[in-house]
Amino acid sequence: MKHVNVALFVPHAGCPNQCSFCNQRVISGTQNQITPEEVEEACRIAVETKRADAAHSEIAFFGGSFTAIKRDYMVSLLAAAKPFLDKGYFKGIRISTRPDCIDEEILDILKNYGVTAIELGAQSMDEEVLRLNRRGHTAKDVEAACALIKAYGFSLGLQMMTGLLGSSDAKDIETAEKICALKPDTVRIYPTIVLEGTYLAECLKNGSYKAETLETAVPLCAKLLCLFKAHNIRVIRLGLHSGGNVEEGYFGGAYHPAFRELCEGEVYKEIMLRNLEGRPKNKPYLIEVPQNALSKAKGQGKRNEKALRNCGFQCIIKGNEFLNEYEINIKDLNYDFKVAGDAGI
Repeated sequence: MKHVNVALFVPHAGCPNQCSFCNQRVISGTQNQITPEEVEEACRIAVETKRADAAHSEIAFFGGSFTAIKRDYMVSLLAAAKPFLDKGYFKGIRISTRPDCIDEEILDILKNYGVTAIELGAQSMDEEVLRLNRRGHTAKDVEAACALIKAYGFSLGLQMMTGLLGSSDAKDIETAEKICALKPDTVRIYPTIVLEGTYLAECLKNGSYKAETLETAVPLCAKLLCLFKAHNIRVIRLGLHSGGNVEEGYFGGAYHPAFRELCEGEVYKEIMLRNLEGRPKNKPYLIEVPQNALSKAKGQGKRNEKALRNCGFQCIIKGNEFLNEYEINIKDLNYDFKVAGDAGI
């Protein structure tokens, strides 16, 4: 069974800053604060409808700075969830918070109530980018919080954003490299989406900020995906989730409901082109890719097949159930050979 989250959103709760990009009520699609009774109800429904498998399922509090909300309120939410852990219905609780809202007292509380994974919204490891986007914390805060979380034995997740105000591809890649050095268990990569009612929306309107486009964000995030893979760090989300009111509140930026598939398609395109380099053009080739990655390798709307043709290669892309991720076979009339994509672009 696949990993399942009972996702519970706590929009804006406790957050001490209004970051340049943030409008959590749009992202989560809710205006109201969740109650302990709603936590209990969501967990109960997941159990009764058998959506939750204990080996693969978590209760997850997202959307705000969970450890910065009022202590009594935070504990009440955790207390509502904990009985479902005690009965073995879920493997743990996952929370997201800010790097400057972590200390030993908070970690003791989280440990006592069954929290197993903590995700930090680092967003950038560049001090100027953090300042321009009104994050209210530093890269040093990220490093200190990561060290403390790992010392307590929690699973560590880090979230980063590309295309923030004052950033660049080079700075975003440097952020990813610094995140790799912190050795988190998981990473989420979010291209910056400009939402109505945010400081970034004002900057976009007055021309002081240029938002990412899909054409610029996809190649960059494909590189980041490969970088994290090379460091054995699992990317558990790539692109803002669809749903809620995101489409309604969207004002600019690289949003696509299947953003990860676009990025993975870009990885396959680059692997195919790299391994076709030097081979004769204008003749047919068969490219075999992992069966479960066939649609990604072809690209949305068969864009990768079109890109190969534009480079002079006549290719048919087919699935092969014996190939692993980013591994391909290239065959022509004379010979065939197997190449393992190194996931490096």
